[in-house]
Amino acid sequence: MKLSDIHVNPANPRIIKDDRFKKLVKSISEFPKMMELRPIIVDNDMMILGGNMRFKALKELKYKDIPAGWVKRAEELTDEEKRRFIIEDNIGFGDWDFDALQDWDRDQLIDWGLELEKIYGIEIGSDGFTLPSGDKSPFQQMTFTLADEQATVIQNAISDIKATEEYKYAETMGNENSNGNALYLIVMQWAEQKK
Repeated sequence: MKLSDIHVNPANPRIIKDDRFKKLVKSISEFPKMMELRPIIVDNDMMILGGNMRFKALKELKYKDIPAGWVKRAEELTDEEKRRFIIEDNIGFGDWDFDALQDWDRDQLIDWGLELEKIYGIEIGSDGFTLPSGDKSPFQQMTFTLADEQATVIQNAISDIKATEEYKYAETMGNENSNGNALYLIVMQWAEQKK
């Protein structure tokens, strides 16, 4: 399929800023299979209903021809449904699970385009992560820089303690972050041994 057969929607309400666009271009360049899994959606006239930014990224990457599987026609939509699709396709209904993201490599997440500061509601500065003033009281977030081997030891210790009976009944002080509670229990056990 010729990329030139597809038309940008002039009424598209979404924009993409330079930094995010560069991340999208990089993503498609490194992982083009994603286009098959999340194709550009067009109407009968080949006008884009969903995927204007992916289309723009393909042009930036100098694609002339693309696999047919990278485009899907939404022929059955009424005009009202097309308008609705354009908006709903760009709404993020879900949220990220902070605890689950702890198991992912932070640098990879950032490299893949995940904007951690927006997801976590935190500001990323030169000194690491900080919670916005008064936003999470009485909780604090702490970030440490570790060598890979150190991080592995700590991750293993956290996993090990989460599997214990003691962890199930440990005092959480209202904290819902399971990794924070596990680390607190490890430190408390160490402090008891020091006595």
